[in-house]
Amino acid sequence: MTANPTREQALENASQVIERLRKRCQHAIRGREDVIDLLLIALMADGHVLLEDYPGSGKTTLAKTLGDSIIDDNPQEKIAAFRRIQFTPDLLPSDITGVSVFEPDKGTFEFRPGPIFAHVVVGDEINRTSPKVQAAMLEAMAEKQVTVDNVSHQLDDLFFVIATQNPRDQAGTYPLPVAQLDRFLFKIRMVDIERSAEIDVLASYKKRRAESTEELPRVTRSQVMEARRAIDEHVHIHPEVHTCLVDIARNLRKSPQVMQGVSTRSLVLLLPAVQAEALMRKRNYVLPEDIERLAPHVFTHRMELAPGAEDPHRLIKECAKPALEALSRQALKS
Repeated sequence: MTANPTREQALENASQVIERLRKRCQHAIRGREDVIDLLLIALMADGHVLLEDYPGSGKTTLAKTLGDSIIDDNPQEKIAAFRRIQFTPDLLPSDITGVSVFEPDKGTFEFRPGPIFAHVVVGDEINRTSPKVQAAMLEAMAEKQVTVDNVSHQLDDLFFVIATQNPRDQAGTYPLPVAQLDRFLFKIRMVDIERSAEIDVLASYKKRRAESTEELPRVTRSQVMEARRAIDEHVHIHPEVHTCLVDIARNLRKSPQVMQGVSTRSLVLLLPAVQAEALMRKRNYVLPEDIERLAPHVFTHRMELAPGAEDPHRLIKECAKPALEALSRQALKS
């Protein structure tokens, strides 16, 4: 990258970073292109993702591939690329955040970081752990820090969480509170992949096992952070986009099918996401279609539907239609 890249150069560099990550993820996981794109959008938007899935869907492989695709170019930090945490009812906050250990030779307590100190963290079955552990995760996701023995320890700016929960198995779980759900940019329901993609998985698994993603270029932590900045600074959001988002939110709040609508914070979180979506579509400005694609993933887990309302995606589409039609009539290029 150049020292002071132009707008076009900065966006081209960001596009290359996204494309490298996408190719490595697609090499490891087949038939999940939409999920991969949403994960990369969340990564670029500095958000976190909650996956509702079933065992064996490839979530851990995908997260590990994403983590291994990012090289830490600051060796002094010594932060792991990827860590997996299996949440269980007997887990303690210190099991994920770390613990202070007394060093007899020094006569002091030394902090030993837990598995949450990584660039990409996958939390399996997050709803199976106690509210106390969930609260520790909440602080980490919201503030990018953990507190141990009244001392705060900063996480890396790249810190990215992919949490999972099984929607079909609710026995012995602790449902995530609204405050915890609100920390996830996207909630993604993973569905069965296409028949042809599943056949391809079976037909190519030996070849993919023998091959390695090592030949595919990685990206550095600094490149990811530069890509985030480029998207934030150079992908244009027209003021009418703000009006559109507010109108969608107000339509949802007024709907008789909604008991609790979406918050203003969800609209703020959606802004960098639609910027990243626009760049992935090779644009430097946001269009209504970007909002239409991402809004369900941002809004559904933040809404509480009235009794009898069953399809939040359809409801969001209906409430968004007038605002998106009004936005489509505007000239949105910068």
